[in-house]
Amino acid sequence: MTSVLALGDIAIADVAALLAGYGLTLSMVDDDAPIPGSYWGEPEAGLVGDTVFARGDTPVHSLLHEAAHLIVLDPQRRAALHTDATDSIEEEDAVCVLQSLLGDALPGVGAARVLADMDAWGYTFRLGSARAYVEADADAAWAWLAQRGLVDARRRLRLPPDLRLAPPSRPA
Repeated sequence: MTSVLALGDIAIADVAALLAGYGLTLSMVDDDAPIPGSYWGEPEAGLVGDTVFARGDTPVHSLLHEAAHLIVLDPQRRAALHTDATDSIEEEDAVCVLQSLLGDALPGVGAARVLADMDAWGYTFRLGSARAYVEADADAAWAWLAQRGLVDARRRLRLPPDLRLAPPSRPA
């Protein structure tokens, strides 16, 4: 497998700030320790309630994907969540788009890297790549995100107002 960007390769404080802007907590676990709530197993990120668990070797795209699941959930579903975020295809599709937008909000990451890492990890899309999906095959996912106020009419991420990170941009 092609090397993917790991959490330890970027500023964890930026990730924690991004998640906090959405009311989420990042909990780092020790290297080689089990990751609570990891659906795919280590080193993939895990979810329990409003907390995203990760290690330094957790792929950034994994952390953003799992965080995106929490971002789209209402508070009641979020509070009850442990490991498996959804069984909704529509929500899963929207989360795939949202994770790339969250990547653009993180300095040193960007949507292009998240999309490439999704492909390297093994995500599969009808048009052959995550980028092609987001750009040409995800209209329903974009609409789903827009209905929930997470993206604007120009398909840009709407960041929480108190968040202080680099401004987002649409995947190129």
